[in-house]
Amino acid sequence: MGKIIYDKYEKRLIPSLPRVTFDGHIHVIFTSEEAEKAVNYLLTQPILGVDTETRPSFTRGRQYKVALLQVATHQQCFLFRLNLIGPSPAVIRFLEDTTVLKIGLSWHDDLRELKKIFRFTPGYFVDIQNLVKEIGIEDLSLQKLYANLFGGMISKSQQLTNWERETLTDKQKTYAATDAWACINLYEELLRLRQSGDYELHKTQPTQPTIQEHETNTTKES
Repeated sequence: MGKIIYDKYEKRLIPSLPRVTFDGHIHVIFTSEEAEKAVNYLLTQPILGVDTETRPSFTRGRQYKVALLQVATHQQCFLFRLNLIGPSPAVIRFLEDTTVLKIGLSWHDDLRELKKIFRFTPGYFVDIQNLVKEIGIEDLSLQKLYANLFGGMISKSQQLTNWERETLTDKQKTYAATDAWACINLYEELLRLRQSGDYELHKTQPTQPTIQEHETNTTKES
């Protein structure tokens, strides 16, 4: 029997799943010089996960620009503090690169917001939301997709925190890195399922969550 996945995953089941966090090395990039070194390294990698964070606005009509660009490999994540770095040529070079596969989720929205900071032509990016539809999954959120494909919970508790603060907290850094890293895992699993056909798509979901075996790093929330 193939892997059981669902067209839709019930949100109420997610909190009881084991929590998933990135446990690799996190590098915070503050300057253009650091950005140059980081991009040089990242563009030697075969695949990257990408995401952004923006300071939330609780005032009507007020909107902030993207404050953080996070880029992950399987073992490392670089957090580019765009609100401090400014229009870095290295970041533009990264965004325009056409050689390294970069995986995001709802990435068209991120690109739109990044273009408010930089003038660039997007390079080699793949959006997970386009892939899930090919195997019949209707959910589009990172949290639901990870629960569906890996039986793990990605916490969103830091999403509405201040991403422009002088010093990011450890929780913010882990949250940002986890989202970018998770994109790689989702892409690779979706590719495996699509190529092997080793899955069964169910239209209904059990009343209790099924924790599927997987090879990603998970930690239970204490």
